[in-house]
Amino acid sequence: MKRTFFTLLVALTACVASAITTVPLKGTVIKPTDPCIQYTGRISFANPERPAWNFPGVQIIAAFEGTSLRMIAKPRSGYFMAQIDNAEPFKVAFRGERDSVVTLATALPDGRHLVRLMYAIEGYEFFPEFWGFVLDKGRQLVPPPTLPSRKIEFIGNSITCGYGNEGLKKEEGFDYATENHYYSYASIAARNLEAQHWVVARSGIGAYRNYNGPKTGNPESNMPAQYEYTGYAWNLDLRKQPTFLREKWDFSRYQPDVVCINLGTNDLSTPNYDEKLLKQNYQKLLKMVRQHNPNAKIVFLTGTMLYNKELELQKRLLNEVAAEAQKSGDKQVYRFDMPPIDNNAFYGNDWHPNIYQDEKMAAELTVFLRQLMNWY
Repeated sequence: MKRTFFTLLVALTACVASAITTVPLKGTVIKPTDPCIQYTGRISFANPERPAWNFPGVQIIAAFEGTSLRMIAKPRSGYFMAQIDNAEPFKVAFRGERDSVVTLATALPDGRHLVRLMYAIEGYEFFPEFWGFVLDKGRQLVPPPTLPSRKIEFIGNSITCGYGNEGLKKEEGFDYATENHYYSYASIAARNLEAQHWVVARSGIGAYRNYNGPKTGNPESNMPAQYEYTGYAWNLDLRKQPTFLREKWDFSRYQPDVVCINLGTNDLSTPNYDEKLLKQNYQKLLKMVRQHNPNAKIVFLTGTMLYNKELELQKRLLNEVAAEAQKSGDKQVYRFDMPPIDNNAFYGNDWHPNIYQDEKMAAELTVFLRQLMNWY
């Protein structure tokens, strides 16, 4: 018991050390470097005062004292989902050219509280940065709860991102305001399983060919080309991209128990595809994922935006890839199919799953992963 108390005291002392008070922002400003802040997801700390990323699902978690909380971020960082204690999550936006401080909570009971933030959208146009928190004057962060020990990685496309899932009509096009990864099947399944989930996904990406790409594929920007980087770059001329996108990801920072790969929809969404190249790139990606995650179970998913010929082709190719991997000695490769959308009530924007469909997908995947991982 004494040892536990000592550890907590050391952590608390470390938390207090990074709190500073400034005049322009009334209150105590907490820097992003504060050791009491928990981060999950592919984040670059190349500039520790400005953590940066652009994949969805990145989380920032902190426990704080006092009655209020404000968040500081780069203007035009985009949308976050915020949850204070066990209250209903809500969306906050950094969309204006000068939106750098957003109030997350006021008039809370004086005491200790927990904030959970999740980046709700794809940031490949916004390149968000987190700049810190503002607390009541004289207050500080305290050690947060321990993160879940269960770990999932999701590799995917717009379906995994949550593209259009808050939209009301399938005929309406993309809008960042209707994309919400918090309500994606991936995020919901992770919460169901009480697991961390880290995301490598962006809309339009394929295993070999991005949406409507050439038959020969997009080797410069498909998932195998991007998987080993901290963030997603539109092309390999990284001189035109933010500096952090040149950063190779350090896989030792997160070793998932299970990796779920949901790719192929964009490869097969338009007729100009080559099934041989698709299979080769599924195999290439599998080899890459296995190399960096030697102990993880790997699950290839299908659903929910392919139908008929293309759906059957995707299933066949993935079945072959999984079976051949097993035959070659990798016994931890699996398959799971999520049924395609079959009702207008479950479409969001651009024929993507809406939140209700995401909930259905999450329920199906939760059952499968619970049994696969023995997570009861």
